[in-house]
Amino acid sequence: MQNPKAKQAVKAPLGRRLFNIVVYLFALAGFGIIGAWAVFKLGLTNNRGAVDNNYRYLMSVSELEELEDAELTPQQRNALWLDQYIKLAAFGKYYPENAHLILEAAERSDDPKLVDRMIAAASLYTDSSDAYKELLADLNKVFRGRESQLRPTVIPWMATTEWEMLKPSIMKDSAALIEAGRLTGVEPRLIVACLVGEQIRLFNSNREIVKKYLGPVKMLSVQSQFSYGVNGIKEHTARMVENHLKDSSSEFYMGKHYENILDFETDNHEMERYNRLVDYRNHLYSYIYTGCILHQTMLQWRRAGYDISDRPDILCTLFNVGFSQSHPHGEPRCGGSHISVDGRLYTFGAIGFDFYYSGDLAHAFPYWKKHFIEDNGVPLTPAQIDSIQQNVSNCARPEKGLEYKQDSATLAW
Repeated sequence: MQNPKAKQAVKAPLGRRLFNIVVYLFALAGFGIIGAWAVFKLGLTNNRGAVDNNYRYLMSVSELEELEDAELTPQQRNALWLDQYIKLAAFGKYYPENAHLILEAAERSDDPKLVDRMIAAASLYTDSSDAYKELLADLNKVFRGRESQLRPTVIPWMATTEWEMLKPSIMKDSAALIEAGRLTGVEPRLIVACLVGEQIRLFNSNREIVKKYLGPVKMLSVQSQFSYGVNGIKEHTARMVENHLKDSSSEFYMGKHYENILDFETDNHEMERYNRLVDYRNHLYSYIYTGCILHQTMLQWRRAGYDISDRPDILCTLFNVGFSQSHPHGEPRCGGSHISVDGRLYTFGAIGFDFYYSGDLAHAFPYWKKHFIEDNGVPLTPAQIDSIQQNVSNCARPEKGLEYKQDSATLAW
């Protein structure tokens, strides 16, 4: 039999070996952790990447020459935008999706540099023999080979002093015009188109007075004789507008939501109507009546089977000639009062049409997808009606009916 002491001697080395193995494992783990920490701290795991083959081209795109907007004239900015659209036209012929995305960005941006960079970045994937570049070269050759016209606009009356003096006056009323559009459910740009026709007419009828007094302070002409306000609303026309709002059986009826927008505060409707329209400080009511005339006329024609909601020329013409001459039919024509501007003869409807589609002042009066907002059947609350009625200022007005007095020297203009 083996000696017990010998057994103990055999077991002791095995235990030590197990112990040593555990110690070695912990030591290795420690060295691993310390090694990983050292590799991390020394940055040995960093992916340095590679230089893009197009590095210099990409750098040139991001370093396009800066153009400070403050140093650019409107003509220079227009020229820059035209260059971008020429590029987009060529790019869109071969890469329509990219051109569409860039065009969307252009519509939201006021920075020609951004569009230029987007085109340059997209052009990175075209080569020197690409058909796009060939087409772009042809377009630039044709475009730059033609002599430029000295006339700034193709519409003659919009290149006159009258229009340049009138624009800031309209902009001063932008809040009232937009509010009138909201209240009457009419695209404000349509209301402005009628305003432009009337004010251009007044400017040429009273040229010296407007240039001397109203032009320098950027004010609109307010009529107080046979027609009232900045849009020349006749009293009998205003009464018809009010009646149409209340008469649900009328072909001009705008609906429940609009019934009370012209409600009176007093029983003296004649004087209150006059004070609303012949207001030199607040023109909101003039624009509300204008919006109602446009909306009511449009509905009359639509109910007769003719949709003129997208015909600013016809709407402006009918605003000018009045309800009595609004007879729906299939072949309406642009016309109205004749207006002479800088030696050329226009009609009221043509001037409204020209302005509407000119794009001028579109930043303040943008184009709506639908030009009229339909009745939602919800009447205005008393608080909303009261809010509208507060838009009459306490300004001095000429005596109503002064135009009928014999002493023409006392007539107010």
